[in-house]
Amino acid sequence: MPTSVLRRRPVWAGRNYSLLTAAAVVTNLGSHGALIAAAFAVLGAGGDGGDVGLVAAARTLPLVLFLLIGGAVADRLPRHRVMVAANVLNCVSQAAFAALVLAGEARLWQMMLLSALGGTGQAFFNPAAEGMLLSSVDGEQAGRAFAVFRMAMHGATLGGAALGGAMVAVIGPGWVLAADAAAFAVAAALRAFLDVKHIPPRASGGGLLADLKDGWREFAGRPWLWGIVVQFSIANAVVGAADAVYGPLVARDHLGGAAPWGVALAFFGGGTVVGALLMTRWQPRRLLFVGTLCVFPLALPSAALAVPAPVWVLCAVMFVTGVSVEVFGVSWMTALHQEIPEEKLSRVSAYDWFGSVALVPAAMALAGPAETAFGRPEALWGCAALVVVVTAAVLCVPDVRDLRRRTRHVTGTAPAPAGAGSTVGDPGKVPRD
Repeated sequence: MPTSVLRRRPVWAGRNYSLLTAAAVVTNLGSHGALIAAAFAVLGAGGDGGDVGLVAAARTLPLVLFLLIGGAVADRLPRHRVMVAANVLNCVSQAAFAALVLAGEARLWQMMLLSALGGTGQAFFNPAAEGMLLSSVDGEQAGRAFAVFRMAMHGATLGGAALGGAMVAVIGPGWVLAADAAAFAVAAALRAFLDVKHIPPRASGGGLLADLKDGWREFAGRPWLWGIVVQFSIANAVVGAADAVYGPLVARDHLGGAAPWGVALAFFGGGTVVGALLMTRWQPRRLLFVGTLCVFPLALPSAALAVPAPVWVLCAVMFVTGVSVEVFGVSWMTALHQEIPEEKLSRVSAYDWFGSVALVPAAMALAGPAETAFGRPEALWGCAALVVVVTAAVLCVPDVRDLRRRTRHVTGTAPAPAGAGSTVGDPGKVPRD
């Protein structure tokens, strides 16, 4: 690479960070088109909406079951090898899925099995990837680095969904699934070049169960950490039910069909990109307090659907929600980066991921009965109220209110209270609100 190009790259955008960002863009472009393709593949094989749900559930279940094990494995083995192995599994499963669809031989059980393999790969990949990303940046520019990464990722998500939908219409779902398999292969090749020499080798001794217990102690010993994970266990569940179940129904009955709902979701995606762009410039000092305040707008889409609001109001609400949620997302990653010891990042990330997705399947299953029992507007108002209640509750945790941004990463292993020395780094370098 020419020296002039190297000089133009920011100091915080090191080799690992650049490889991780490029690989994330590639996989997001492929995966979000593949989600659309998988649904149309099921329908094209003669399935109905229930069958689409079964294939989606088949991917989610192993993701929940294996996340904690994936986190322990990622802290025990070199993280980039876990990531590459998971990408290879995703590549093979998607290639097989594509081959069956293109041959016109896809059966429901086969699609469920291959989706489950993909979910298993994701369960091992997510904690390893988050741990690798968090360890790839250093110092006071960490928040900016995470914001740029998330901006690239969300941009690829928007592009992948739009491109995938168009490709499904033009060339069919099988070829879109094949393109996703190729994207995983490219990403695996990029991640194979990650440098892990800066990560100290794990001390010998102990087993997988001991690693899980050690990760739990790290997780449970930090009230700000488990408090926010519990908050998002509930918030993600009710917001997921509102978006996946009630949103399309409201769009069908009141907004004019699927197209306006798709536009509203696109506005949310655009908001996440803008929010990430904002966080490249803004570095709030009380990062978790500010981030948690920005979770309250997550209640707005459910409220807008409950009214129901006109399409333009819903789009505006979705955009604002996307911006605010991204403020939280960058703040959360920055807090994990500065507070969690490097050798435990993947295990802690696994508990975070587990909490984020564990209640989603149950919420999806209960959405229909809740609508029958209470009515759709009432169920949506309930979703909005739960978001407000759990977010207000987590603000009662002192560590959430008091955790300060700092520039030096944690090197010890024992959690320190947020009001103690762990919240203060280089006073002269801490950005102000």
